[in-house]
Amino acid sequence: MSVYPGRFEGRTAIVTGGASGLGKAVAQRIVAEGGTVSLWDLNAEALGAAKAEVGAAHIRAIDVSDHAAVAAAAQASREALGGIDILVASAGITGATAPVWEYPIDSWQRVFDINVNGLFYCCRAIVPFMLEAGYGRIVNVASVAGKEGNPNASAYSASKAAVIGLTKSLGKELAGKGVIANALTPATFESPILAQLPQSQVDYMRSKIPMGRLGEVEESAAMICFMASEECSFTTASTFDTSGGRTTF
Repeated sequence: MSVYPGRFEGRTAIVTGGASGLGKAVAQRIVAEGGTVSLWDLNAEALGAAKAEVGAAHIRAIDVSDHAAVAAAAQASREALGGIDILVASAGITGATAPVWEYPIDSWQRVFDINVNGLFYCCRAIVPFMLEAGYGRIVNVASVAGKEGNPNASAYSASKAAVIGLTKSLGKELAGKGVIANALTPATFESPILAQLPQSQVDYMRSKIPMGRLGEVEESAAMICFMASEECSFTTASTFDTSGGRTTF
């Protein structure tokens, strides 16, 4: 992992889904580059282990689909870190693998509760702190599925399309206020979230990537860290692609 020493010196970040996968990789890099991080995750056991591994200053076991819990966690993280400069919203689930007409209602609702409502709650709670400070970087993790749609993954695809739309609205609302909001649209990459999917679904998604391989978590983490840095200063309400050529828009 290449790092840029001092890039996040004096900056503070909340990373949701921070106990594993992409969230943890991003948090590790922010800390390695001088930042201070609060990790949020539903898995309390994994969160405790990740705290030392990442070097996080603060952790919070939380279900982001609980609005009151998100509001309380945002305030606690702000107090622990002394402010919040960066939000990386990477918490998410895949949901069931089934065609639309057979898709389980409870899985559909849970996917939207986490991937859309939870992300909205995080942005809603944290943006006011950034506006008060006159600075902020928000990175919402979407997916190429939100642009193209994956068969037998309607809830996930629809939820990630919603993340893209929300981010475009948010970025335009914040333009000129010192706060920038963008979304990442990765193709499938090696991550614990793949354990939620049958191998046939993973194979399908790999087959759609022109580079012929899954992404590496470090590749998306590197892009997110650019998006979360001061260097990303004139792009907002947009999407950044790490898809091995699958999407070109």
